Amino acid sequence: MNREQFFQELRTALHREGFTPQPEQDELLPVEWDGLPLCRITADGGVRYWQVDVATPERERACERATDLACTVREYMTLLEQAPPLQAQSLTGDYRLLADFNGAVLAAHPTRLGVQFVTWDWSFDRTGLNQGNYFQENYIGAKQDFAIRAGLISKQQIFNQEQLVEIYRCCSDTLDTGFDLTAEQEKCIRGVQEQIATAAPDALERIREQEQHPMEPYNQEPIM
Repeated sequence: MNREQFFQELRTALHREGFTPQPEQDELLPVEWDGLPLCRITADGGVRYWQVDVATPERERACERATDLACTVREYMTLLEQAPPLQAQSLTGDYRLLADFNGAVLAAHPTRLGVQFVTWDWSFDRTGLNQGNYFQENYIGAKQDFAIRAGLISKQQIFNQEQLVEIYRCCSDTLDTGFDLTAEQEKCIRGVQEQIATAAPDALERIREQEQHPMEPYNQEPIM
């Protein structure tokens, strides 16, 4: 994979998530978070860091997020490098075919603002594309939508962001309210939280924001 193209795309993804990538040094991409050095990313998507730079839970989570971004960008940039052009009637622009299965298509569209993703259904004669779902830079969401459209997984097996937020919150309430849990039950509940935090960091961020700005109870004045 071309290191320059990978780092360019990764810089865009990191900026979107609030990180500050620095100029390349010794074939590594230094990354800052909250104004301080956080980690360095290698050309193959690996992450190096000093323990002192991830010494708080917040910085450790930030490093984990940077690691996830590096892995995700490396995955789709590797696919993009090998992907053929997507050809269909009325389709213009640079679209690359990342996956094609059971009548569904996952495509990537390189732009100056980063790679964007879209899913379609083939027309019955496979000459045109229908029902486009546009995901902007959300590669994970596009992959999930493709898997559902292609029949690889059932939509009923997928939790949306709102559901994940509530599941995480219920896990926290269960752990915090003093229920008589066995060690195995507590381990299982914490495992669910860790899985949500890893697979859906956006959901976890929404939970933190809601904890910092709790909604006030709604009181309706009596109508006279």
